[in-house]
Amino acid sequence: MPKDEHVAVLRRSAAVWNEWRAKHGETPDLSGAGLRGLDLSGYDLSWADLRDADLRGVNLSGANLSCTHLEGANLFKAVLDGANLAEAFLAGAQFLNCAQLIVTLNWQSAFRDDTLACGASIPDREPSE
Repeated sequence: MPKDEHVAVLRRSAAVWNEWRAKHGETPDLSGAGLRGLDLSGYDLSWADLRDADLRGVNLSGANLSCTHLEGANLFKAVLDGANLAEAFLAGAQFLNCAQLIVTLNWQSAFRDDTLACGASIPDREPSE
């Protein structure tokens, strides 16, 4: 269940969200959040919990998704161009495909299903938390 405060700040703007992140240092809980169609380009979503979130049609271009938990998230028609996926957790992400993945940064270090190997090996280690 997402924290209402986190969703409310997220919906304002990238500048407001990124400033809030820098000031509070909290790990955002956006698990299961309905974020369909939002423009989240340039957002710092690193370490966020986006498990089972509805990210259909969300623009995540240039977003920092490093170490983000995206297990079970619905990424149907999500735009990920230039998003940073360093050590993100993608296992079980729905409607994610290689065409979406290879336009991101650091996708090779993301933890992902065999179907998302996309020509690169899949890391077998757990990232440091």
